Amino acid sequence: MPTRAAAQAMSYQAKVLTISDSVMRGEREDESGPAVVKALQEAGFEVVEQAAAPDGVASVAGDLTRMASAFTGLVVTTGGTGFGPRDLTPEGTAEVVDRPAPGLAEAMRRSSPIAPLSRGMAGVRGRALVVNLPGSPKGALECLGAIIDLLPHAIGVLAGEQPH
Repeated sequence: MPTRAAAQAMSYQAKVLTISDSVMRGEREDESGPAVVKALQEAGFEVVEQAAAPDGVASVAGDLTRMASAFTGLVVTTGGTGFGPRDLTPEGTAEVVDRPAPGLAEAMRRSSPIAPLSRGMAGVRGRALVVNLPGSPKGALECLGAIIDLLPHAIGVLAGEQPH
């Protein structure tokens, strides 16, 4: 199984999208996006884009479509995976992915006692791996930590660099 050292040696690219109405309105500072960026960089990923979008199926689907277009790498969302009425990141993601990757979502939900409250999903769009993380910095980092060592292999396979 690949390790963080393997990710550093291969230096895959990543994009991070924070989903939050309050961040978009300037009412709250984005804490989870920068925390995820830092964790990915520490694991050897080159973060080539960081953005924010409002909650909602159409906004999530639109930004994920744009971010994954002609991109080989990891696209991570943070936020919008809970039970709130505007927490629609998984629904927006489902509109975009070509193939789901339920094992990654299952592994993330085993990362802590409250992680099963996340409805986040993971899947493939083209040659991009899309992963939904919770919106709290702690939850996002716990869920990312549960799968970080798997990501280089998954992205390598998508890129055609490694056999299955």
